Amino acid sequence: MKSTEFDKPVPQACDVSRRRLLFGAGALPLATGVGLSLQPGKASAALKTNARIVIAGSGLGGVAAANRLARELDGAKITIVDRKEIHNYQPGYTLVATGIWPVDKVSDRNADLIPAGVEWVKEMVAEFDPEANAIVTDAGRRIEYDYLIVATGLQIDFAQIEGMDAAAIGTHGLGCVYPSPEAAQATWQAMDAYRQKGGQALMTLPATPLKCAGAPLKMTFMIVDRLKQAGTRANAKVDFHSALGNIFSVPVINDEVLRRWAALDIPVTFNSKLVAIDIGARRATFTSPEGERTDLDYDFIHVVPPMRAPDAVKNSPLSWKEGGFAAGGWLEVDKETLRHRRFPNVFGIGDINGTAKGKTAATVKKSTPMVVQNLIDVIAGREPSQKFDGYTSCPLLLREGSALLIEFDYENNLTPSLPAIDPLKDSYFAWVMKYRLLKPAYMAVAKGRV
Repeated sequence: MKSTEFDKPVPQACDVSRRRLLFGAGALPLATGVGLSLQPGKASAALKTNARIVIAGSGLGGVAAANRLARELDGAKITIVDRKEIHNYQPGYTLVATGIWPVDKVSDRNADLIPAGVEWVKEMVAEFDPEANAIVTDAGRRIEYDYLIVATGLQIDFAQIEGMDAAAIGTHGLGCVYPSPEAAQATWQAMDAYRQKGGQALMTLPATPLKCAGAPLKMTFMIVDRLKQAGTRANAKVDFHSALGNIFSVPVINDEVLRRWAALDIPVTFNSKLVAIDIGARRATFTSPEGERTDLDYDFIHVVPPMRAPDAVKNSPLSWKEGGFAAGGWLEVDKETLRHRRFPNVFGIGDINGTAKGKTAATVKKSTPMVVQNLIDVIAGREPSQKFDGYTSCPLLLREGSALLIEFDYENNLTPSLPAIDPLKDSYFAWVMKYRLLKPAYMAVAKGRV
C-alpha cells in the first residue's frame, strides 16, 4: 500500500470541506457530547481569578484543557509542563501500521496547539507533591500551584516482556503499533513482508488496561484483510492470544468480534499471557494462570505491551493505594467528576485516570469540557456540576473500506451518537470517519473549539 492511499477520492457526500467538517464536528464520535452546554460562544463571561493552574502533560487532554481555560478564565496563570514538542495523533497509528496512511499524517507541532499566554515549561514532571501543592520537574524546578490537572498519559511497559526490544520493531517479523509513529511505520513494513508469503502470525493482548483497547483487534482484522489482498490467506495462520478471559471489555462487542473471527478462522487462546520473546529466533513464550509455559514460533507477531501509570504518578500520593487500579499506579479520581478523591484541587484527564473505561481520544473530547467546568466551579467556590458517564468510542477497522463504530459507557451500554450507523454492522461511513474525518475533528478538540 503506497502513501497515496490517503488521497484516494471518497463519495461526494463524504467529501466535506474543512470548514463544514469543523462546523459539524459535534456530530462525530470523537467530538461527541452535543448535549453539553460547554461549547465556544455559549459560555458565560470569563471568570476573573489569579489562580495558578498547572497542567502536567501536553497530549490531547492537556492542550485542550489549556485552550479552554485560557478562554474561560481571566487573570489565571496557566502552565503546561511537558518536554515533548511533537504532538502525535495516536488514533492514526493503526492506519499507519496497516498501510493506509503515510507516517507524516500523525505528527504536528505542540507549539501550534498551545494558546498564547500559557507558559510552557519544556521539562517533564518527575515528582508530584500534592500535600504542598507543587510539582518538581526532571530539571529540578519546583512549581507551585493552586490547582493541578494531571494529563500525563500512560507508560508502555515493555520491561514486563522478557527479551522485548522496542528498537527491533519492524525486524524479524516484530510489530507493535503503540510506541510511536516510527514504530507504527516499522510495523507496517513487517506486516507487508509477512503478507507476501504468509506463515504463522501471533496477535496478543495483555491483562492491563490499555489505551485504544480496540487496536489489537483492528490489527488482527487488518492483517487478515492484507493477506486476502495479497492472495496468501490460504498460506497463513493467524492466532490471537489474550491474557484475559475475553478480548474486549464490552460483552456484546466481545461476542460480535469472536463471531466474526470464527468466520475468518482466527482461533483465540484465552488466559494466555505473553511473557517473553526471542526476537532473533522468532519465538514467543506464553504462560497460563497456572504457570504453564508454552513456546510458539511465528513469522509475524504483534506485541501489545502491558501499560501502567508513569513513575511520577505511580510513586506519588496521587495514585490509587488499594483496589484494582492500585497495581498500575493509576490516578485516583472520582469516575464521574474526574476530581481526585483525596486532593480536591486536583483533576485528571485521559489515559492516566484510574477508571473502568476511558483511554481514547473520544473520551478526552467529551470529558475535557466537563473537567474544565468542574475546575471552574471549584475555583468559584462551588461543587463540580458536571458528571462524566465514561463515554468511549472505537472505530473498529474490519477491512479496507469497512469498520464498526463502537461507542459505550461505564456500564457497557452501547451509546451510538449517529442514528444512521448500527454499531454491530459493517459501515463504509464508519471507515471514512476513521480514515478521513476524525483527524480534523481531533485538531479542533485540541484547540478547544469543540
